[in-house]
Amino acid sequence: MAFQLPDLPYAHNALEPHIDARTMEIHHGKHHNGYTNKLNAAIEGTDLEGKDILDILKNLDMSNSAVRNNGGGYYNHSLFWSVMSPDGGGEPNGALADAINDAYGSFDEFKSKFSAAAGSRFGSGWAWLCVHEGGKVEVCSSANQDNPMMPGIGCGGTPILGIDVWEHAYYLNYQNRRPDYVQAFFNVINWDEVSRRYEAGK
Repeated sequence: MAFQLPDLPYAHNALEPHIDARTMEIHHGKHHNGYTNKLNAAIEGTDLEGKDILDILKNLDMSNSAVRNNGGGYYNHSLFWSVMSPDGGGEPNGALADAINDAYGSFDEFKSKFSAAAGSRFGSGWAWLCVHEGGKVEVCSSANQDNPMMPGIGCGGTPILGIDVWEHAYYLNYQNRRPDYVQAFFNVINWDEVSRRYEAGK
Protein backbone atom coordinates (compact mmCIF):
# COMPACT_ATOMS: atom_id res chain seq x y z
CA MET A 1 0.00 0.00 0.00
CA ALA A 2 1.25 3.46 -0.89
CA PHE A 3 2.38 5.82 1.85
CA GLN A 4 -0.23 8.39 2.86
CA LEU A 5 0.14 11.86 4.30
CA PRO A 6 -0.65 11.56 8.02
CA ASP A 7 -3.22 13.94 9.46
CA LEU A 8 -1.97 16.59 11.83
CA PRO A 9 -2.89 15.70 15.44
CA TYR A 10 -4.07 19.30 16.03
CA ALA A 11 -5.41 22.30 14.10
CA HIS A 12 -3.10 24.37 11.90
CA ASN A 13 -3.29 27.28 14.34
CA ALA A 14 -2.92 25.18 17.51
CA LEU A 15 0.78 25.88 17.98
CA GLU A 16 0.49 29.67 17.72
CA PRO A 17 2.17 31.98 18.58
CA HIS A 18 5.22 29.71 18.46
CA ILE A 19 4.51 28.25 15.00
CA ASP A 20 1.99 30.10 12.87
CA ALA A 21 -0.98 28.59 11.05
CA ARG A 22 0.13 29.62 7.55
CA THR A 23 3.50 27.94 8.00
CA MET A 24 1.77 24.77 9.23
CA GLU A 25 -0.62 24.77 6.27
CA ILE A 26 2.21 25.07 3.74
CA HIS A 27 4.64 22.81 5.61
CA HIS A 28 2.19 19.95 6.06
CA GLY A 29 -0.08 20.34 3.05
CA LYS A 30 2.58 21.22 0.46
CA HIS A 31 6.03 20.09 1.64
CA HIS A 32 5.15 16.89 3.51
CA ASN A 33 2.54 16.00 0.94
CA GLY A 34 5.13 16.48 -1.80
CA TYR A 35 7.63 14.16 -0.08
CA THR A 36 4.88 11.56 0.34
CA ASN A 37 3.87 11.60 -3.32
CA LYS A 38 7.46 11.60 -4.58
CA LEU A 39 8.39 8.71 -2.27
CA ASN A 40 5.50 6.67 -3.66
CA ALA A 41 6.64 7.45 -7.20
CA ALA A 42 10.26 6.55 -6.38
CA ILE A 43 9.44 3.09 -4.98
CA GLU A 44 6.64 2.16 -7.38
CA GLY A 45 7.52 -1.03 -9.23
CA THR A 46 10.68 -1.65 -7.16
CA ASP A 47 11.43 -4.16 -4.41
CA LEU A 48 10.85 -1.35 -1.89
CA GLU A 49 7.18 -1.11 -2.73
CA GLY A 50 5.06 -2.32 0.17
CA LYS A 51 7.88 -2.13 2.72
CA ASP A 52 7.69 -0.29 6.04
CA ILE A 53 9.38 3.14 6.05
CA LEU A 54 11.80 2.10 8.82
CA ASP A 55 12.84 -0.96 6.84
CA ILE A 56 13.42 1.25 3.79
CA LEU A 57 15.52 3.80 5.69
CA LYS A 58 17.60 1.35 7.72
CA ASN A 59 18.59 -0.61 4.62
CA LEU A 60 18.80 2.34 2.25
CA ASP A 61 21.10 2.50 -0.75
CA MET A 62 22.38 5.99 -0.01
CA SER A 63 23.09 6.59 -3.69
CA ASN A 64 19.35 6.38 -4.40
CA SER A 65 18.73 10.10 -3.98
CA ALA A 66 14.99 9.97 -4.76
CA VAL A 67 14.26 7.48 -1.97
CA ARG A 68 16.85 9.04 0.34
CA ASN A 69 15.42 12.57 0.04
CA ASN A 70 11.73 11.74 -0.11
CA GLY A 71 11.79 8.78 2.29
CA GLY A 72 13.64 10.95 4.77
CA GLY A 73 11.25 13.82 4.20
CA TYR A 74 8.25 11.55 4.74
CA TYR A 75 9.61 9.98 7.95
CA ASN A 76 11.13 13.15 9.44
CA HIS A 77 7.97 15.21 9.10
CA SER A 78 5.77 12.38 10.41
CA LEU A 79 7.90 12.38 13.57
CA PHE A 80 8.01 16.19 13.73
CA TRP A 81 4.23 16.67 13.90
CA SER A 82 3.87 13.99 16.58
CA VAL A 83 6.45 15.43 18.99
CA MET A 84 4.69 18.80 19.14
CA SER A 85 1.49 19.69 20.96
CA PRO A 86 -0.44 22.83 21.88
CA ASP A 87 -0.17 21.56 25.47
CA GLY A 88 3.58 21.03 25.16
CA GLY A 89 6.56 22.64 26.77
CA GLY A 90 8.04 22.19 30.19
CA GLU A 91 10.50 19.39 30.85
CA PRO A 92 10.46 15.61 30.55
CA ASN A 93 10.19 13.40 33.61
CA GLY A 94 10.77 9.77 34.52
CA ALA A 95 13.26 7.59 32.68
CA LEU A 96 13.77 10.08 29.83
CA ALA A 97 14.63 12.88 32.26
CA ASP A 98 17.10 10.54 33.99
CA ALA A 99 18.71 9.65 30.65
CA ILE A 100 19.04 13.32 29.67
CA ASN A 101 20.58 14.15 33.04
CA ASP A 102 22.98 11.21 32.76
CA ALA A 103 24.11 12.33 29.30
CA TYR A 104 24.17 16.12 29.77
CA GLY A 105 24.10 16.83 33.50
CA SER A 106 20.86 18.82 33.40
CA PHE A 107 17.90 19.65 31.21
CA ASP A 108 19.27 23.16 30.66
CA GLU A 109 22.55 21.74 29.36
CA PHE A 110 20.66 19.37 27.04
CA LYS A 111 18.60 22.33 25.80
CA SER A 112 21.82 24.22 25.08
CA LYS A 113 23.34 21.27 23.16
CA PHE A 114 20.16 20.66 21.17
CA SER A 115 19.80 24.36 20.34
CA ALA A 116 23.43 24.49 19.23
CA ALA A 117 22.96 21.44 16.98
CA ALA A 118 19.91 23.08 15.39
CA GLY A 119 21.46 26.53 15.15
CA SER A 120 24.81 25.45 13.73
CA ARG A 121 23.46 23.13 11.01
CA PHE A 122 24.59 24.91 7.85
CA GLY A 123 21.85 25.26 5.27
CA SER A 124 18.93 22.85 5.48
CA GLY A 125 18.61 19.94 7.88
CA TRP A 126 17.46 18.64 11.24
CA ALA A 127 18.61 18.37 14.85
CA TRP A 128 17.79 15.19 16.76
CA LEU A 129 17.65 13.60 20.16
CA CYS A 130 18.29 9.90 19.65
CA VAL A 131 18.14 6.88 21.93
CA HIS A 132 20.58 3.98 21.68
CA GLU A 133 19.85 0.42 22.68
CA GLY A 134 20.14 0.35 26.46
CA GLY A 135 18.71 3.84 26.92
CA LYS A 136 21.63 6.22 26.36
CA VAL A 137 20.57 9.43 24.59
CA GLU A 138 22.57 11.61 22.20
CA VAL A 139 22.07 14.88 20.33
CA CYS A 140 23.18 15.18 16.71
CA SER A 141 22.16 16.84 13.45
CA SER A 142 21.85 15.79 9.83
CA ALA A 143 21.77 17.57 6.49
CA ASN A 144 18.80 17.93 4.16
CA GLN A 145 16.26 15.13 4.80
CA ASP A 146 18.79 12.62 6.15
CA ASN A 147 18.12 11.11 9.57
CA PRO A 148 19.91 8.83 12.04
CA MET A 149 17.99 5.75 10.84
CA MET A 150 19.98 5.86 7.60
CA PRO A 151 23.34 4.09 7.25
CA GLY A 152 26.26 6.24 8.42
CA ILE A 153 24.21 9.31 9.37
CA GLY A 154 24.43 11.16 12.67
CA CYS A 155 23.94 9.43 16.01
CA GLY A 156 23.07 6.05 14.60
CA GLY A 157 20.34 5.66 17.20
CA THR A 158 16.57 5.96 16.96
CA PRO A 159 15.33 9.56 16.74
CA ILE A 160 12.78 10.40 19.43
CA LEU A 161 12.76 14.19 19.00
CA GLY A 162 13.55 16.23 15.92
CA ILE A 163 13.36 19.84 14.82
CA ASP A 164 13.16 20.87 11.17
CA VAL A 165 15.58 23.73 10.45
CA TRP A 166 14.82 24.04 6.75
CA GLU A 167 13.77 27.64 6.11
CA HIS A 168 10.28 26.52 5.07
CA ALA A 169 9.72 25.47 8.70
CA TYR A 170 10.06 28.98 10.12
CA TYR A 171 10.78 31.72 7.57
CA LEU A 172 7.29 33.26 7.33
CA ASN A 173 7.29 34.03 11.04
CA TYR A 174 10.96 34.24 12.01
CA GLN A 175 12.73 35.19 8.74
CA ASN A 176 16.46 34.64 9.34
CA ARG A 177 16.09 34.36 13.13
CA ARG A 178 16.55 30.62 13.38
CA PRO A 179 17.66 30.74 17.05
CA ASP A 180 14.34 32.38 17.99
CA TYR A 181 12.44 29.60 16.23
CA VAL A 182 14.51 26.94 17.99
CA GLN A 183 13.78 28.51 21.37
CA ALA A 184 10.07 28.72 20.54
CA PHE A 185 10.07 25.02 19.65
CA PHE A 186 10.73 24.13 23.29
CA ASN A 187 7.33 25.63 24.15
CA VAL A 188 5.48 23.06 22.02
CA ILE A 189 7.47 19.85 22.60
CA ASN A 190 5.17 16.96 23.52
CA TRP A 191 7.37 15.30 26.15
CA ASP A 192 4.82 12.54 26.74
CA GLU A 193 5.22 11.43 23.12
CA VAL A 194 9.01 11.80 23.25
CA SER A 195 9.04 9.64 26.40
CA ARG A 196 6.88 7.03 24.68
CA ARG A 197 9.33 6.94 21.79
CA TYR A 198 12.21 6.71 24.26
CA GLU A 199 10.73 3.64 25.94
CA ALA A 200 10.03 2.00 22.57
CA GLY A 201 13.48 2.80 21.21
CA LYS A 202 15.69 1.77 24.10
